[in-house]
Amino acid sequence: MPEALTRPFPEQSNFRRVGILFAGGPAPAANAVISAAAVSFLRHGAEVIGLKHGYSSLATYDESKPLEQGQDYVVIDHAMLSRTRSKQGIMIGTARTNPGKMVSHPSHLEDPERVAPLKATYEALRSLGIEALISIGGDDTLKTANKFKLYQDTLPDDAVKIPVVHLPKTIDNDYRGIDFTFGYFTAVDFLAREVRNLLADGEANNAYFLVESMGRSAGWLAYGVAIAGEASLVISVEDIRGKYRTTEEYENPATGKTETRDVMDLEKVIKRIVLTMTTREREGKKYGVVVIAEGLAELMPQKYLEGVGRDEHGHINISAISLHTIFGKLITEEYQRQTGAKRKVTSLQLGYEARCAIPHAFDVMLGSQLGVGAFRALVEQKLNGVMVSVSGQLDLHYVPFEELVDPETLVTVVRFIETDCDFQLLTRFLETYVNEEDMPLS
Repeated sequence: MPEALTRPFPEQSNFRRVGILFAGGPAPAANAVISAAAVSFLRHGAEVIGLKHGYSSLATYDESKPLEQGQDYVVIDHAMLSRTRSKQGIMIGTARTNPGKMVSHPSHLEDPERVAPLKATYEALRSLGIEALISIGGDDTLKTANKFKLYQDTLPDDAVKIPVVHLPKTIDNDYRGIDFTFGYFTAVDFLAREVRNLLADGEANNAYFLVESMGRSAGWLAYGVAIAGEASLVISVEDIRGKYRTTEEYENPATGKTETRDVMDLEKVIKRIVLTMTTREREGKKYGVVVIAEGLAELMPQKYLEGVGRDEHGHINISAISLHTIFGKLITEEYQRQTGAKRKVTSLQLGYEARCAIPHAFDVMLGSQLGVGAFRALVEQKLNGVMVSVSGQLDLHYVPFEELVDPETLVTVVRFIETDCDFQLLTRFLETYVNEEDMPLS
């Protein structure tokens, strides 16, 4: 145990050169993570390479065209890291290139064509002399990190292996294995201020706003924004159950067959929103803000999804749906049908504004601990194929990839808000109380 004022872990790094990459959407405190990870290795005798824009240059690497410093990677030194922990943006950039997109089952690792981008990534890292990889990103990036490890497991025993650790990132906070991800609280606070501004606007004009919050799969961000922003109502994918959920038949364009899928009962959801509005009016409040999570797009009836594509990770192109516009129009129509009066509902989307906001102190501390955790996982614990996690008083934990990724599909498992958990109930306590028995049946 070191003395109180002695720097811990004085031993030299067992790696001479370490690579760091960031992939997926931005998040506040990204530079705190990168900076803390880099400085930990620099102070223990290792060189640090920042791989620019995620896997963009790695997945298409060709040994006849060596990676170029400045364009494909940067050498991170102490001067570059000066006062960067609270800096906005991402010092090494980001991208959504996915070298594992053709691998969706362990058997695919035996197919040279499917693993070609993973092989190129491995050879690119080897060409730079990188001996360990720190991956920072969301659930898709974790999925890629796991596939990269699995690819290396197929290499001959005498092949050089590059251990990889992953640091969880998403303002959506829908990660298994960690309580809160860095950037979440900054994003919640930033967007909640926007909602409070809209509330003030609505109160001044007797107006309503419908806000679509980012949160592709789960409702953590929408719920947090609604709590801190004092919204009148929040609806996310976790709320589409019971009477608000139904099924429909549709023709799958990929197979040409008729299939059944779960969808939201959009008519009932819209009526529930209008019930909040009419309840507030009876209380003398002719204004409000309703928050919906963008992930509801996946549960929209099929007629709203015709012609909408998906990305290379299989996610629906949410921006092509304009969920908030659809909801705003339907709410306006239903309100007029019920009351005979016209009421404009202004709809807008919030989320991108928060991804590079100035990080709060907690996110800087959390991000810094995750960055240091990468060093401790690789050097102190000598681990490979783990995600660094934090709980309690920034206590570090290391979660094996196999506990976070489905072994058959190789897809990461989303962490939803648990039904009727205290976090969800908190929102229900704080928002406008309604008697659902007052909701019209037709």
